[in-house]
Amino acid sequence: MVSPDGPSHERRDLRRLPKAHLHLHFTGSMRHATLVELAERDGIVLPDALVEDWPPQLSAADEKGWFRFQRLYDVARSVLRTEEDVRRLVREAAEDDVADGGRWLEIQVDPSGYGARFDGITAFTDLVLDAVRETSEATGLGMAVVVAANRTRHPLDARVLARLAAQYAGRGVVGFGLSNDERRGTTSEFAAAFAIAERAGLLLAPHAGELLGPASVRTSLDVLHADRLGHGVRVAEDPALLARVAEEGVPLEVCPTSNVALGVYSDLTSVPLPQLLEAGATVALGADDPLLFGSRLASQYATMRAAHALSDTQLADLARMSLYASSAPDDVKKQSLSDIDAWLADEPDD
Repeated sequence: MVSPDGPSHERRDLRRLPKAHLHLHFTGSMRHATLVELAERDGIVLPDALVEDWPPQLSAADEKGWFRFQRLYDVARSVLRTEEDVRRLVREAAEDDVADGGRWLEIQVDPSGYGARFDGITAFTDLVLDAVRETSEATGLGMAVVVAANRTRHPLDARVLARLAAQYAGRGVVGFGLSNDERRGTTSEFAAAFAIAERAGLLLAPHAGELLGPASVRTSLDVLHADRLGHGVRVAEDPALLARVAEEGVPLEVCPTSNVALGVYSDLTSVPLPQLLEAGATVALGADDPLLFGSRLASQYATMRAAHALSDTQLADLARMSLYASSAPDDVKKQSLSDIDAWLADEPDD
């Protein structure tokens, strides 16, 4: 694929390209420096993979690899001990997105992972939403929360979280998700939880089609009634299903760097973004867990630009799709889309 935008050095600054960020996990959004600082404060010994070897070399191609990934994630979660720690994480995640051109952020939170330390899942959700409101006002970044259930826990736990999310529908929570290792649990068993969220009018955004193939996507569409898919990238392996996803306008939250880090693809050139776009799929690039993968929002655009020789026009289209796929208010979308046009109208940078 040859770029129509001229020589490779003539490229506009991707950090100035307005965009929405739809796939960012709460714990995984933490800055590495913050992780190290908070661990030192409380005497928490971090594994070498989170210090000398950061970002860690990860591969979830087998159970051992995913166990290592989850262990590092749990260690990172353990350093958040106070309300100010939570507010700091939210504030820094927003600041990083703003620096990368972010105009809207939907951060994904599993309250059950923090409830025991913060007086229950309701109190923790209140804290996160208050931090989001405070941070949005301070940074100018539009923000909302997607409550996510953990598919390695019992489906009844997911129902509890779905009811919690439903209580906050229209008050900062815009969606309900299902995260963790797709190879564990049975997706159809979470249908009741998603039905609760659906009745509340929440966006349904389960993880599917990353560690498992197209069948995972099909189940999420048919059984969970997914409106948007976390990852979904392996739908490219089934042309008929990909055509359906494109026709139905189900956005895919594609996270290239994490796909490679977790062993889904061997390298960035293997991430099938061109196939998805050629099929007419709606794609929103996301960073997933920058803490573990070492790459934030603008870098996802940069890696795909380099790996697939994407033109600035194509990158602008990706940014537009991220906004169309978001729950951002109309005024945020309108202004951001106008600013994307302005970005594209500017002369390329040297």
